[in-house]
Amino acid sequence: MSQRQFSEDEIRALEAEMEKLSVEDVLLQTLVTLINLGARKAGLASPPGDEEPRRDLAQTKKAIDGARALLPLVEDTHGAELGPFKDALSRLQMAYVQLSGDAPGAEPEPEKPADPGGPGPAQSSGRLWVPGQ
Repeated sequence: MSQRQFSEDEIRALEAEMEKLSVEDVLLQTLVTLINLGARKAGLASPPGDEEPRRDLAQTKKAIDGARALLPLVEDTHGAELGPFKDALSRLQMAYVQLSGDAPGAEPEPEKPADPGGPGPAQSSGRLWVPGQ
């Protein structure tokens, strides 16, 4: 397989595009990509032709963590524009929490019903002063 050789004009055009590009723009595009990919990995969007969404929650978590790490890097430059991205990331985080809650062993302990006639948690811990006791 032979490699394509670029002409001088193509190389100059590529260099001109690189000059226009900023790191902030690449970070913002990466943020968008991570949020979209995270949604796909969470099974919230299926590839065309697939009937059932495929979930990979470990990949979803990495996408969320990556997007959260990038946000502070783009806030100075794109702060006013980030509202929709933050909203999408928040929705992805909520979906991740709901989906990962379905995993075995992830259920929280049921709360014990309080004894209506007995002392409350603060009083039984000894931290609550009750007159006459």
